Amino acid sequence: MIIGIDMGGTNIDGVLIRDGRLIKTVKNPVDRNDYFYSIWNCLAQLIEDVNKHDINRIQLSTTICTNAIVEDNVSRVGMILQPGPGLHWEFDRLGEEIAYISGSVDHRGKLVKAIVRNELAEIKRRFQAGPVESIAVVTKFSTRNPEPEQQVKQFLRSDYSNITLGHTMSGKLNFPRRVETAYLNAAVSQTFRTFADYIQQALLQEGITAPVYILKADGGTIDLVRAIDKPVETILSGPAASFMGMTALLEQAQTDQVLLDIGGTTTDIFVLVDGIPVFEPLGIMIDGRKTLVRAIFSQSIGLGGDSHVRFESGELKIGPKRLDRAVAFGGQHITPSDALVYLGKMPGDFPEKSKVALEVMAQNHGIDPVMLAERIIHQFCCTIDQTIQQILERFHQVPVYTIRELLQDRKIKPRSVGLIGGPAKALASDLEHILELPVTYPQHYQVANAIGAALAKPTMEINLMIDTERDVLLIPELDIHQTPGQYIDLSKAKWFALDRIKAAEKNMGLTDDQLEGEIVEANSFNMVQGYYRVDKNIRVKAQIRPGLLQRLVDDGQGVDS
Repeated sequence: MIIGIDMGGTNIDGVLIRDGRLIKTVKNPVDRNDYFYSIWNCLAQLIEDVNKHDINRIQLSTTICTNAIVEDNVSRVGMILQPGPGLHWEFDRLGEEIAYISGSVDHRGKLVKAIVRNELAEIKRRFQAGPVESIAVVTKFSTRNPEPEQQVKQFLRSDYSNITLGHTMSGKLNFPRRVETAYLNAAVSQTFRTFADYIQQALLQEGITAPVYILKADGGTIDLVRAIDKPVETILSGPAASFMGMTALLEQAQTDQVLLDIGGTTTDIFVLVDGIPVFEPLGIMIDGRKTLVRAIFSQSIGLGGDSHVRFESGELKIGPKRLDRAVAFGGQHITPSDALVYLGKMPGDFPEKSKVALEVMAQNHGIDPVMLAERIIHQFCCTIDQTIQQILERFHQVPVYTIRELLQDRKIKPRSVGLIGGPAKALASDLEHILELPVTYPQHYQVANAIGAALAKPTMEINLMIDTERDVLLIPELDIHQTPGQYIDLSKAKWFALDRIKAAEKNMGLTDDQLEGEIVEANSFNMVQGYYRVDKNIRVKAQIRPGLLQRLVDDGQGVDS
């Protein structure tokens, strides 16, 4: 059995899946004062009357790191940077404790100037005098030679338990993005570690031994132990759960398509090209920071079923804030959900209260209440349509990247729209009218995110570099730094990369028929040394593509919810 839990901004959803069949679903309001209790309460309901030994894995989509970053509720980070010669980088949002060290390596990874140990001693004294809780170390070209970063860690490891090394974040080159990624990883490290400790303690108390996986921004999962080292990978796991849920539930067409997840607080928008998701080419941006965290492209807007509806200077406004649940569901403020309930498109717990609240608003502004409700829904759908058009226009101005390839001059023309989320069924016909495209929603659309979290399989990207002159083989993502050991060419390098990524897959609990490592890029360059020796510079990128552990089986028997 697999348990999937998705914690959104409004509700926490959970599902129990056995042999591909949806057995039980849970939907509860999120307790914003105790996120951990929200998750554990959901889990407790799911495992009631279940043999705990039959649980194979627990997969979570959590907002804990995203919230910590956006709300600036993070640890104080001591940043140690070695920018080397050349451009003078300015970083103005890395906290107060930034230390620059001398020394450098070149673009090939050759040591040009060693680190001065006295500098590290002074930095250590300075950090210990202040409330530094986590350390991040980033040296330029560390993906070509991680030894300077490792030396710094060795010097500080007895004093700090949370030390992030830049080269482990990604094998891609991009110094400023690596700095931001390492900073964020260190900043949320303690927050995520505390969260992981609570999860592990709760599982131990309940006698559950199943492994726990966390959804990443690229639509795959990472086991809890590795997530503790790289919590930055778990940011934006909510939109990733949305996408994987739609992948599991919606019919997959080999055409351009827009996917929408309309939640209580936000709407997440995704784009497919020929049935393949668009990816962020370098990495996601969060809180204005450009990172190296690879991710499925998504854009979130502050528009959901519980968005605050009001008039400002005579103009109807919807969102972007969510103040409460809809009046129809026990809240105090009118929302789009109240408009849907008023128009008979969606049931509510307190329809009469909702009706009175909407009619009072309509009377106060001299509008027929039916027309007001219809206007709210029309404006809601038009905002989504405008955002989709803005996304497509941006894609038409730049190359489009998918998980498989780079598409130059590709005009995206959506042929249909897939829809999930609580208001999906109620909004489908209105969206179809505004978007002028077929809109479909699947069965179980209300808990699609939890299904996506449950069925997402692990993903990984590794970058292999071999420099035969230096006799070095590196895979930064796996922290592999060794010698090739023998004559190696591009063919052997590709085999080695696939072997390493498949070994990692087996550690993620995948079966042989689920092993899908593939080579994305492979290049080999000759480097002539004098008249006789020819060395090689080899680059190979391999990945596990996002996908599902299994398909959801619909046997028509229904679920326990």
